[in-house]
Amino acid sequence: MFILHGEGKMFGGPEKWLKLGGAMENVGITFLPTFWGFMAAFAEFGGGILLVLGLLFRPACLIMFITMFVAASVHWLDAAEAGEALKGKLMEGSHAIEAACVFLALLFTGPGKYSVDSKLF
Repeated sequence: MFILHGEGKMFGGPEKWLKLGGAMENVGITFLPTFWGFMAAFAEFGGGILLVLGLLFRPACLIMFITMFVAASVHWLDAAEAGEALKGKLMEGSHAIEAACVFLALLFTGPGKYSVDSKLF
């Protein structure tokens, strides 16, 4: 699903990346928003491909975890600005929170014996 979610972002071009990269302001990073947007798109699209293959599995999980953490922060801040209660804040970012938890767990468990990583390393 992350390949599909990231495809439109990855091939959306600099305008799409600029918009995505603006989310980094939520964590205090205000420089190079186009670069950060491209990295988020790559994390979803490229990270999804790497995850399925089991190639560079842990780095892929790390960049996808960071991307989902930032995505969750965007949802939390949007909900907070709208004056929603805590439940609303959690519900807005629930997909990103769940995905971040999955990627963090996969980061520690590793790719498994049938991955490309296990064959190469």
